[in-house]
Amino acid sequence: MRAIHISSLEGPDAVELVDVPEPAEDGLVTIAVRAAGVAFPELLQTRGLYQLKPDLPFVPGAEVSGVVESAPEGSGFSVGDRVAALPLLGGFAEKVQARPDLTFHLPDEVTFDEAASFTFNYATVYFALLERGGLAPGETVLVHGASGGIGTAAIQVAKAFGAGRVIGVVSTEAKGEVATAAGADEVVLADGFLGAVGKASVDIVVDPVGGDRFTDSLRSLREGGRLLVIGFTAGSIPEVKVNRLLLTNVSVVGVGWGAFAMTKPGHVGTEWEAMLPHLRSGALRPVVGATHPLEDAATALTSLETRTVTGKIVLLP
Repeated sequence: MRAIHISSLEGPDAVELVDVPEPAEDGLVTIAVRAAGVAFPELLQTRGLYQLKPDLPFVPGAEVSGVVESAPEGSGFSVGDRVAALPLLGGFAEKVQARPDLTFHLPDEVTFDEAASFTFNYATVYFALLERGGLAPGETVLVHGASGGIGTAAIQVAKAFGAGRVIGVVSTEAKGEVATAAGADEVVLADGFLGAVGKASVDIVVDPVGGDRFTDSLRSLREGGRLLVIGFTAGSIPEVKVNRLLLTNVSVVGVGWGAFAMTKPGHVGTEWEAMLPHLRSGALRPVVGATHPLEDAATALTSLETRTVTGKIVLLP
């Protein structure tokens, strides 16, 4: 079968389209891949900068959708089932295997492209907002990187689970339109966002970006507010003077969804079930920014690095 290999750690341009044997491990669900989500961890893996460092060469791809080709007895899956799955590796290929507890029946209302854009981002922000951030009904949520895959998911999850107001922070007016379409009540530009939002005006900040806006994010929090640290797509890891936390009793909360959920069988399934009614209703509707054929994986990964993409990027084997 065709698959993408990371065979050297020289960046996205070095990934290769290769022929590899089909996966055939016992106890796993075998899936014919219809779509594979592309995320920031895969970009980091091309340079060996992600915490998961498989031996070279390897097939990246943590998230897919597709059709079941075989499944273990008692797994709850049958040949022909439409599914979304988290194989964690191997998804950038024509076929992949996933654990039954990380494979989920796909509602008819959801396309394969949307399904490959859902679990990774939406479970991350569900974990961030509901499990780590304690989102309460009526609270105001500010979302950095609001036009990206995590950002658009955060807007929708916040709204679906009771936020009173969601503010999207974006770098351009065009990206603001994406955030608005995803459901943001208000959109502001990243340059000078604190002046537009106001000090002590929000309850939760969702930050997958990091960089030099971190201190102003703290300033934007009301007493008891929470800044949720998801990632550092800006490239630099900010530092905080902890006296700022004392002054207004705010919290900086780490959000390590993968490290938490992958060691607790069934946890992702619990998150999936909590979100499923909203997925069926359309309240949670992944924003697919671009699709690429499998052989254009380098282009897809590079668009993440240059921050030219909105929504989620998807590969189509």
